[in-house]
Amino acid sequence: MKLLHLYHDIMNLYGDYANVLAMQRILQNSGETVEVDKLSLGCEARLDQYDFIFIGSGTERNQKVVLEDIRRFRDDLKRCMDGGKVMLFTGNSFELLGKTVTDADGRVYDGLGLFGFTSEEQNKTRMTADAVFGCGFLDSELVGFVNKCSRCRGIEEPLFEVKLGLGNCDNDKGEGVRAENLFGTHLTGPVLMKNPHFLIYLASLILNRAPSEDGMEFVKAGFEVTLSELKKRMEKENN
Repeated sequence: MKLLHLYHDIMNLYGDYANVLAMQRILQNSGETVEVDKLSLGCEARLDQYDFIFIGSGTERNQKVVLEDIRRFRDDLKRCMDGGKVMLFTGNSFELLGKTVTDADGRVYDGLGLFGFTSEEQNKTRMTADAVFGCGFLDSELVGFVNKCSRCRGIEEPLFEVKLGLGNCDNDKGEGVRAENLFGTHLTGPVLMKNPHFLIYLASLILNRAPSEDGMEFVKAGFEVTLSELKKRMEKENN
């Protein structure tokens, strides 16, 4: 199997590379031979050759640099999305998929237009929060951290339901975006390491069968501790 970490060097702010490592490990533990390609600006690639494609989060400046480069993959990404390719975009990388991106100075950049939503940087002040997100296709919530300065408007089918943390825009209870097997979320860092059930779900989509869960006991235990502590905070805030 082939995994692609695209823009691994400039869209990798919070240890995002660990998401690819986590996917590689679970697929290998499931009996697969796995090859990982790390490509960046100007590299040639046939996206349809990969079983999993990942792009992580970057600075606002690097996001705009990547936006110019990734346009050449626009049609390939559309075919991959329509064909059910498993893809994960974390942090501000998922904003590339929308109609436009507006920076803090009001400059408007055309996005890839795979979705109709728009993203707008409100100011140079970042919005940060721990997160607990509900998820209709999983048996448990997700946990993580959001660090962003953008608000996304016009997302009709969000990926998650906000129980704690930040949504796509002000007072929005939806977070992220999904179409077929493309998943986009402002959650940053090693999302799949923190949420083993999400990792298992994505791996099952890639394999078309249940993956091995060998060696995941400690990861699952860590997730339960994090979720429990965040739920305690939620209870205090609601009382």
